[in-house]
Amino acid sequence: MEKANKKLNKGFTQLVDFGDAIELRAKSASPKLTTGFTIIETMISIGLFVIIVVFGTGALLNANLVHNKTEDQRSIMDNLSFIMEDMSRNLRTGYNYRCYDTEIWIDSQDPQSDSLDDPLDCFDGGVIVFEEAHGDGAEDATNDQWVYRIWQDSVNPTKYNIEKSTNGGLTFVQMNLEEITIKDSSGFEVIGAKPPIDGDFQQPLIKIHLIGEIKYKDIITPFSLQTTVSQRLIDVENAP
Repeated sequence: MEKANKKLNKGFTQLVDFGDAIELRAKSASPKLTTGFTIIETMISIGLFVIIVVFGTGALLNANLVHNKTEDQRSIMDNLSFIMEDMSRNLRTGYNYRCYDTEIWIDSQDPQSDSLDDPLDCFDGGVIVFEEAHGDGAEDATNDQWVYRIWQDSVNPTKYNIEKSTNGGLTFVQMNLEEITIKDSSGFEVIGAKPPIDGDFQQPLIKIHLIGEIKYKDIITPFSLQTTVSQRLIDVENAP
């Protein structure tokens, strides 16, 4: 019977199950690599990543620190610029300039005396008094003069500050920040302060020079600023 079946199937194609064919083909195919990273490779990758993060964070923090220092120093320089602008603007529009040496102001000048209205030249003064643009130039008005002065610090005698008064020298306000130290070589120079009636035909001219240093977080930056201001009002137009 078996021989008969063999003879019967001899002339026909043998049917193969499709699932068995796929499994057979998968077994006969060349094996593919399916392995992952080893422990050593993983540790090396993590180590490199940590190193990059540490250096990147350090660079970022350093850049932020430099930025903050730059901003702080810029604020200090802006304060100096404000001081020069404030003095230049008010002196330009003022009149009746009276310039003193600092020691003379300390020893003999009464801030409320009538002499504040008397113009006076100087070549190396530490105090300048003048009538503000809207001030009363009358001789009996002794508390409306404005004053700028280079003054010794009350706490640190080696440091000088720029101070301002708007009431004839009764009270003063410090203009510079604590990080700014003004040297005593700073000051004012005034020429042509007296009116033409006194024989002075020079238009009033004021030179301001500020010398000092900025100390910020143990970093010392010296500076030297100078500007020249001419009185806006013409006082020589009636000169002979």
